[in-house]
Amino acid sequence: MESPNTPSPLERLRRELALAVGENAVFDGWTAKAVDSAAAQLGLDPVQARLAMPKTQSGMIDVYIQEVDRGLEAYFTPKRLAAMKIREKIRALIWQRLEIMGPAREAVRRALAILAMPQNLPLALRISWRSADLMWRIAGDTSTDFNHYTKRMTLGAVYGSTLLVWLDDRSENWSETAAFLDRRIDDVMRFEKFKAEWRGSSEHLSLSRFLGRLRYPPR
Repeated sequence: MESPNTPSPLERLRRELALAVGENAVFDGWTAKAVDSAAAQLGLDPVQARLAMPKTQSGMIDVYIQEVDRGLEAYFTPKRLAAMKIREKIRALIWQRLEIMGPAREAVRRALAILAMPQNLPLALRISWRSADLMWRIAGDTSTDFNHYTKRMTLGAVYGSTLLVWLDDRSENWSETAAFLDRRIDDVMRFEKFKAEWRGSSEHLSLSRFLGRLRYPPR
């Protein structure tokens, strides 16, 4: 008997196609043509491929980013993370995302433009939060108070700004992006130190309680 969480055949096909669709979107855009090209690349039935993938550009992009998230989760096993400090984990997580998306970099540029359209902004915000939340959870974060929100907002900002630098980086081995990322993470570490010093204030305790109720509302 299959688990309730077992993906359907179409969902499995969608996951198999997702990264290849992104790679082909470099040439074909986020279109049905990219789906056809991905199916041909993987030796899959193009009719089933079109049935599995969303029909809208934003839907295809969402499926692509979900697969990037899965790849990140699969790569960072507990064993791989065990010897890393938190700063190293966050840097490695962001960098690995860029590595996964490397073959589709120009398609990612197009994807950001599509997600910036007014009708797609709610989806863009959900994607940003989802990815930041996943990275923190992979890193071992279990916070449920004020920190839960500030960490994800801060990481989302760091990742987003690093992504923009990466898209235009023509340096060898993306060295300019690496230097930028290191500087941003240094800024975050200073911010976390400030938060630690502020944590005992009554204002923080009140705000933490309020945000905690938003996350876990009373039943």
